[in-house]
Amino acid sequence: MDAEAVRAALRGPAAAFWAAERLNEALGEPLPFGQPRVTAAAVGHLVRAGHLACLGGDADRPDVHPDQVEAMARRRDLPVILDRHVPLGPDQAALRLGVRRVDFDRMVDLGWITPTGAVEIDYKRQGGVTRVPLYSAQDVALLPVIRPEVDWHELRTVAPGRRSPLSALTPTPEGRDTVLMAGIARIAGVGRAAVANWRRRHPHFPAPTGGTATHPEFDRPAAVAWLLAHDKITVPSGIPSATLVLRADSTPARSCGADWMTRGFSWPPTPPTTTGSQAG
Repeated sequence: MDAEAVRAALRGPAAAFWAAERLNEALGEPLPFGQPRVTAAAVGHLVRAGHLACLGGDADRPDVHPDQVEAMARRRDLPVILDRHVPLGPDQAALRLGVRRVDFDRMVDLGWITPTGAVEIDYKRQGGVTRVPLYSAQDVALLPVIRPEVDWHELRTVAPGRRSPLSALTPTPEGRDTVLMAGIARIAGVGRAAVANWRRRHPHFPAPTGGTATHPEFDRPAAVAWLLAHDKITVPSGIPSATLVLRADSTPARSCGADWMTRGFSWPPTPPTTTGSQAG
């Protein structure tokens, strides 16, 4: 038996860089040059979520099994998996929503969305360590659904340099993001009577947190979670996902030979050194 032929037939561990390229090919949705939807660091997130097995290599960009990657590439729900497990930085969250960064920052100030983590980036000669917040891609994608009162068309077409349409809104106090039954109906795209029926038929429908017997108020996050769990709303998948693309440093363990990963969205030209896990 030809030993070289046997060795060639064996499929050993594949680098996270290769896995990211394969998943980008499977998505088939072009993004601007240098802004890959899946990065080697995103592969690390998929490993930690249990979708891929770690076969060694760098902890943040692990080696994986190519057959598992091919199986994931064939999944029709791949965009949903990415949104569920790969966090976004603020620039990428704004891109995911199709709004300016200043408008996304205003959403954060209003209390509409909160970070789920952070990554520290050392820019060395350009100011030292900067802590960049990370946001759930699913939470970001849901914002237009759970905030139907916002004129999203206006928000997405406002001219650069113009005041944010959200600037006149008042921030929501922590723990006081509530919604009426009419608001829940608007989020779900149904009538108020349908919400009243859900409340009557489902014992685990969120209990009111305030208001009156006639006009009860419900915790918005709890109501949204219930609507998602009962398939009354879905996470939008038509908007292209974005991933936090950080510049890799020049060491082989970090770069994995992925020269394209050195092109980020709006990071400085000097490659920073990341501390802790890097989001993809």
